[in-house]
Amino acid sequence: MTDPTPSDILVIGAGIIGVTTALALQTEGHRVRLIDRKGIAAETSRGNAGAFAFSEVEPLATPGILRKAPKWLLDPLGPLALRPAYALQILPWMLRFARATRPARHAAAVSAQASLMTLSRQALERLIPRVGGEALMRREGQLQVYEGQARLDAARPAWDLRRRHGIAFDLLESPGAIAEIQPGLSPRFTHAGFTPAWMNTVDPARWAEHLARAFTAAGGMIEIAEIRALTPDAEGVTVTTNTGTSRAAQVVVAAGAWSHRLARMLGDRIPLETERGYNTTFATTRFDLRTHLTFSDHGFVVSRIGEGLRIGGAVELGGLDLPPNYRRADHLLRKAAAFLPGLDTEGGTQWMGFRPSLPDSLPVIARAPGADRVIYAFGHGHLGLTQSASTAELVAALVARRAPAIPLAAFDPGRF
Repeated sequence: MTDPTPSDILVIGAGIIGVTTALALQTEGHRVRLIDRKGIAAETSRGNAGAFAFSEVEPLATPGILRKAPKWLLDPLGPLALRPAYALQILPWMLRFARATRPARHAAAVSAQASLMTLSRQALERLIPRVGGEALMRREGQLQVYEGQARLDAARPAWDLRRRHGIAFDLLESPGAIAEIQPGLSPRFTHAGFTPAWMNTVDPARWAEHLARAFTAAGGMIEIAEIRALTPDAEGVTVTTNTGTSRAAQVVVAAGAWSHRLARMLGDRIPLETERGYNTTFATTRFDLRTHLTFSDHGFVVSRIGEGLRIGGAVELGGLDLPPNYRRADHLLRKAAAFLPGLDTEGGTQWMGFRPSLPDSLPVIARAPGADRVIYAFGHGHLGLTQSASTAELVAALVARRAPAIPLAAFDPGRF
């Protein structure tokens, strides 16, 4: 079937980036259609830790990380692992990752990430009252814990970096100080950094669904379909799906870890890979969690989701097609039980999601190089929820062809 009436804007991808972007475009008066192969927050956006991690300004590609990486990559249960069956396929991405660790490139990435984070916080605070979303927010801070003075000292450069970018925090150097914020931790954790302005949503799926309801209530359309072809021309874009063909004046590609496959339809080869993350969610409270907990040296977090807990994280480089390795979720759960004495780990639900990651940890937010009617908005890694509101505002500026709130050169796909 063919729809003869062009839609002003078609947003591809109904994860948190796509939903927030569709709503922002609608708010500016555009007629918007949102299309996804499965539905609202049906994949990666559903199972994340629910954190708005505005303080995380440092990319994964840091100077010196390559000295640590071989040991990590060879440990199938470590905080950064590479599936052997995927090693050759990911080699070009890893070479670009290595280049991104060079000091000058790292410094530029930090500067770009920090500017995007500042805008992200401001944009979220604009969005929350607009959609009546405060009840879906938790403003309880984040506690990043360390085992001993040496581990905190090793992390000080990252904390100094946050200070230089205006991020408020307190460094805690005694178990007693930690217990005032979060009692019940194993005594092995003697030092910590507390970020009081850190925010979480009560549930990332509920937040995305809340935004989707605001979108449809204002007349937005949501369609379940799979994209088969994108054909741009001077007047717009012809979009072919498994259900038919339609036209759009402009298209936004916000399909997360699958976005590079859509970009290839336009002739663009963007080095998007996946940081596969694992977690276990418990529907009921298993521990008196009072703040978002980050176990930095172990690569996982514990957060409150609804009335329960979610325990997960770590990075597995393994692409989109290999089967999950749920031993990683089991491993994180065993660690959580040791670090949170008394935690009941029975009866949880395991999950694996695909974080869409580019080698320098920065997203692509730009018009497609060879298709002026297509805008890319993907590659946010584990910061998609965090950067969703800012990305939406930046895409709205691109659609309207006005100056964006921050420079976008660092987010251009041509950097690769």
